[in-house]
Amino acid sequence: MPSSPLYWIPIIISFASALVLTPVVGVVARRMGMVARPVAERWHQKSTAMFGGIAIFFAVSVPIFLCVPQTPHSWVVLVASAFLFANGLIDDLLHIKPYQKLIGQVLGAALVVYYGLSLPWTQSAPLNMCITIFWLIGITNAINLLDNMDGLAAGIATIAAVFLTLSFAANGQWTEASMLAVFAAALLGFLVYNSHPASIFMGDCGSMFVGFFLAGASLLNATGGRSRSFLPVLAVPVLILFIPIFDTTFVTILRKLSGRAASQGGRDHTSHRLVALGMSERRAVWMLYGFAGLSGLLALLVREVKLDVSLAAILGFTVLLVLLGVHLAGVKVYDEEEVRAAREKPLFAFLVDVSYKRRIFEVLLDVVLIILAYYSAYALWFGSVSENGAWRLFAQTLPVLVIIKLVTFLGMGVYRGLWRYTSVDDLVVIAKAVVLGSIASVLVVLFTFRFAGFSRTVFVLDGLILLMMLAGSRMTFRLFRKLLPTASRRGGRRVLIYGAGDGGELLLRELLNNPEWQYAPIGFVDDDPLKKGTVIHGLRVFGGNGSLCGVCAAQGVEEVLISSSRFSEARVSEIRRDCEQARVTLKRMRIQIEQLSDD
Repeated sequence: MPSSPLYWIPIIISFASALVLTPVVGVVARRMGMVARPVAERWHQKSTAMFGGIAIFFAVSVPIFLCVPQTPHSWVVLVASAFLFANGLIDDLLHIKPYQKLIGQVLGAALVVYYGLSLPWTQSAPLNMCITIFWLIGITNAINLLDNMDGLAAGIATIAAVFLTLSFAANGQWTEASMLAVFAAALLGFLVYNSHPASIFMGDCGSMFVGFFLAGASLLNATGGRSRSFLPVLAVPVLILFIPIFDTTFVTILRKLSGRAASQGGRDHTSHRLVALGMSERRAVWMLYGFAGLSGLLALLVREVKLDVSLAAILGFTVLLVLLGVHLAGVKVYDEEEVRAAREKPLFAFLVDVSYKRRIFEVLLDVVLIILAYYSAYALWFGSVSENGAWRLFAQTLPVLVIIKLVTFLGMGVYRGLWRYTSVDDLVVIAKAVVLGSIASVLVVLFTFRFAGFSRTVFVLDGLILLMMLAGSRMTFRLFRKLLPTASRRGGRRVLIYGAGDGGELLLRELLNNPEWQYAPIGFVDDDPLKKGTVIHGLRVFGGNGSLCGVCAAQGVEEVLISSSRFSEARVSEIRRDCEQARVTLKRMRIQIEQLSDD
């Protein structure tokens, strides 16, 4: 029990062992020349010691073997994980072929299944065994693929181990909880040296051991836990390991769309795309830590709440990550020649075409949002799902509402806009579509069901919730562009925009939307004293009227861009003199409409 001091001894030993063993392994690896050298398809920029997985393995296995009493099933997980560690170590030393590694993974997974551990997701034992083998191999490789940035795989695995520990404790499985706590402590000790800037990597011996141990331990939770419903058995292991699963699925799909092999390495993972948007490496890793923690909390929530609330929460979280994935999919990480060649293949051309249009995705997302909004309205007014008449009416009318509202959205032009350019006008269109869809829904319910047993408040709540969800989904990409830095702000010439009006705002958007121009806007300057100190799209407005030289010097400005043609020639001449005095370049934006001749 955790109240006993003896419970914490193996955890402390594990953490201390990792702290001591990791630098020792690093020194030995460097002396033996066992280092990961920078290559084009890898992220690190300097030679880094390998074999950190050796420290992790001993920091986990020795305290568990000496201090933690084991069950027959937990012994199976430990032995099979040790086998995967040996498989990865051989690969680190001899660089065996991928199919040989896969054979080792299959053998380890078969060992686990042979001794009775499986995911009880279906009523068929043979099917459960196949699913379990796929689960063990899939999670093992997902952690291996996730090991692409300093501290990422080890940190995500630590978070997953902590939530598995809490899940075991909630089930009263204290032996398994102790085992996972020791595992988390070892990873935490390794993270001291693996966090950015990393001095050692875990290598395949570490990633395969960590991935298989997590996947195998989740089987102990599914098999030995006392669940109130089937959903926790199905969802808890998936949610706890959701980030590795998401990243692997995301990378696999996008590599296929770009004509690359799924097993081919590259800087195209979720973490790499976040850095490509302008995040620091440390911040990108911590953002993924946050998502891993959120999915872990969701896994614990699923255990305690009713089925309908669990499904709604899981669906909402999945929609959030899908929207993030769609946004990150637009980041350019592949060579244009590869993408062009992929488009020449019929299957890839079709998939890429669909992915760029995104209309199918928008419609499917709206179906989900319509269902969530209608469910949320009923849940707020009538409470959780039950067998009463109100929820029976919900089930009967849901398909009708989905059809009516989709037709309304289509007729009102909701699907004509581009999300990245969503404006107030688009939100007005969405609001009109929601209102019209709600009115049409009420009329259909009135004539079909005579409105018997229905609540007017539910339809009002449904309309308000759906409006917020639709507006939020359409503003998602603009929100991501605000929260996540863009590549255009990372480098390029520091420019000051002269004129903080409509022309200046238009010029700023053009600069941000065209990173190839290599401009980094740092602020506005305007002659209107009322605009001084205000902020436009996060950039400060400085005062003009003779202070341009001082602003340029203080902000390190390299160019000044005049945003409007309304400036008089006399004022332009004054600005040019100020720029010459400050030794910065002066340019002017011009928008012209030209008539093309027939020649």
